[in-house]
Amino acid sequence: MKRAEDLRELLKKIDHKSYPAYKDTAGKYQFPGYVLSIDHVQGDPFAAPSKISILISGKETGFLKELFDTKWKRIALQDMILRQFYRQVEQYSFQAKGSGKSGLMSVSRCGQEILERSDCQIEKESGDLHFRMEIGFPASGRTIQARELEKIFFDFLPECVKKSLLYSSLDKKKWKKNAELSEDQQAIRNELKKRNLVAFIANGSILPRESGVSKRPMKNAVKFQSPISMEVTLNLPFYGEIKGMGITKGITLIVGGGYHGKSTLLEALELGVYNHIEGDGREYVITDQTALKIRAEDGRSVKNVDISMFINGLPNGKDTKSFYTEDASGSTSQAANVIEGIETGSKLLLIDEDTSATNFMIRDELMQRVVKRDAEPIIPFIDRMEELSEQYGVSTILVAGSSGSYFHKADCIVQMNHYRPEEITTFAKEEAKKFPISEKKVPAYQMTEFRRIVFSNREWKGAERVKIKTMGRDGFSINRENVDLRYVEQIVDGGQVNALGYLVLYAQRNLFDGKRSMQEVVTRLERLMKEKGLSGICEGTYLPSNLTMPRTQEIFACFNRVRGLKL
Repeated sequence: MKRAEDLRELLKKIDHKSYPAYKDTAGKYQFPGYVLSIDHVQGDPFAAPSKISILISGKETGFLKELFDTKWKRIALQDMILRQFYRQVEQYSFQAKGSGKSGLMSVSRCGQEILERSDCQIEKESGDLHFRMEIGFPASGRTIQARELEKIFFDFLPECVKKSLLYSSLDKKKWKKNAELSEDQQAIRNELKKRNLVAFIANGSILPRESGVSKRPMKNAVKFQSPISMEVTLNLPFYGEIKGMGITKGITLIVGGGYHGKSTLLEALELGVYNHIEGDGREYVITDQTALKIRAEDGRSVKNVDISMFINGLPNGKDTKSFYTEDASGSTSQAANVIEGIETGSKLLLIDEDTSATNFMIRDELMQRVVKRDAEPIIPFIDRMEELSEQYGVSTILVAGSSGSYFHKADCIVQMNHYRPEEITTFAKEEAKKFPISEKKVPAYQMTEFRRIVFSNREWKGAERVKIKTMGRDGFSINRENVDLRYVEQIVDGGQVNALGYLVLYAQRNLFDGKRSMQEVVTRLERLMKEKGLSGICEGTYLPSNLTMPRTQEIFACFNRVRGLKL
């Protein structure tokens, strides 16, 4: 391994040379207290920034074992370190001058959710810390400005390391509190399973967000308060006694007037699959981790999905037990989304009437009289809700405002009134008796084993270089094929999209063999990431800095939207 002074001498040597001379800096250098590794050098100042990593031993970082001795505490600690480093590095980014991306110092910008990222990783046994970032190597035009890069490596970066990655420089109480919050959040997740609940929303939570483009809590918002009839009390390891609304398994209906908080509550629940940072307002909003937001998605491709639970007897005779289309309608896309969700192992479906296909969700009494059931190929979701819950253990939380027919099916009905929930199940059921619905039973559905076999794309498998380009949270392109993820609404970070791109590529090259099913492929990928982390799916010489761990549900959703995938 080279010394830091060797790097300094090299920079002096290549100063004012042509930009390709920067390639000579690649390698590892021992700095005081840490190893700096230049993993990849950009081709010119306008290209993607150079990839840098820092390795500090657990002895040097000094973080107490009790801060990362469980998976959830380790992820919370990594997240907090990254946020701390971001605040420091932001002060120095572009302080070194030059053309294009010269002087850029960049790490992932975290949102309100606590996620596992490749930027910051702590070894669970040794406590060794691996930190990854991007730096734009400075140049004037394409002439190296090595003195500017020397500032970054020898002045700016050591200061960021000292103030972010060394426990001795940090507020001990703040970091202890962070670990305690993660313990409490995990305790609530454990209680959900014990108490037959699918979600918990603590009293005092702030659910509304600051604006449509900001995920921070709204100032002076109405604080959440559970109806007494739905209130449960939990005893957490550090918070102590906490009360809030517990949503039991089954069918829960959320109703109320427009702008009274129905969709706000549902959004909090769909993001409750992730832990949130202190001060977010939703720290103690916890949802079953398999929960999946379902919506209509006109135009998506569907590959060999059995949607016969909802759609049968199409006029064109098309097979719905192995349904295939490159351009799904609202109803067929939503039917496929439900079945694919069950394939992922999801035990909770979250549905908002506003983003659903009306004809998939419900058919009122008058429509059933005019258009007879034998002339309608769609069995609406309302007629399958109870079966999903009772036969397959799949609960539903549904936001509705246009039809009272759901009252007949729901186990629990919550009305949102000025952002305050009121439990109105008994009242709504009594009123529903005055408007009886058809009691004609739909034919029972027999869920079959999911065995969608996946074949590799030979073009991707054989190519040495496959280009992946991400578009924020909207999707990515792989070898010029676009994968649209705009309607996979529980993707909260662009890093998750980056990771999904790598997962598709790894699976294409190693797992899609025409023998394994989709479920088997995803299981193998998750086992690999559990053993090796995000580095397990990256077959290059270094691990990129902007990968974020996706859930099982998002991995399935991604594979289902790759049009070039063969099933």
